[in-house]
Amino acid sequence: MPGLPHSLHALVTGGGRGIGRAIASALTQAGATVTVLGRHRATLDEAVAADAAHFAVVADVADQAAVSAAIAEASRRQPIDILIANAGVAESAPFAESDAALFKRMMDVNFMGVVHTIQAVLPSMRERRYGRIVAVASTAGLKGYAYVSAYGAAKHAVIGLVRSLALELATTRVTVNAVCPGFTDTDLLVGTIDNIMKKTGRSRAQAVAELAKYNPQGRLVSSAEVADAVLWLCGEGACAITGQAIAVAGGEV
Repeated sequence: MPGLPHSLHALVTGGGRGIGRAIASALTQAGATVTVLGRHRATLDEAVAADAAHFAVVADVADQAAVSAAIAEASRRQPIDILIANAGVAESAPFAESDAALFKRMMDVNFMGVVHTIQAVLPSMRERRYGRIVAVASTAGLKGYAYVSAYGAAKHAVIGLVRSLALELATTRVTVNAVCPGFTDTDLLVGTIDNIMKKTGRSRAQAVAELAKYNPQGRLVSSAEVADAVLWLCGEGACAITGQAIAVAGGEV
């Protein structure tokens, strides 16, 4: 596993489980000091106890004031060099049944959560003229899927933000990229699988196969594969990579 250029401090939102925890663990193993941020202290403490991270701070990324306070707490140990804006939620519904509250929930966490965390770390990165920002988006930010219009809209917004901000920061040595996993084998996917089973009467294996067929490799992506792409973007060799939305999806996009 490649190391990082020097002793860096990484903050991973939604770092207590799933893709976020895999990313936190990969960064830790590569030599970074890692702080995980999330809503549930117990889940975060489990990640620290398992040596996937060093420290934990609690905040809901949809709450700008809470995010600012948590990142200020984490930064007192060491300024944030790497931000992985991973926290996210997914809900599915036909567009006709997707009310304003659903769209707001998806935007508040999946898009504004990214905005809040970047706004909290960016002033220090700009001052020090170094930083790596990686948003964990989704293939739903690169293409459409039926029945997830609110989620897809939020992820498209994330990628638009990444592409625009990368140009603003191009001369600062702060890079901004997105990683876009396809359907990934995490507990977040369990809700989608349960929904397919409920609505179609299919078995769990059939529901998983329904999602896996989107991937030309015929499988779900692993969290470790997503983490590996993120780790590369945080490394010294990726200095020229910015404004990109990299699909980790077996050729789906």
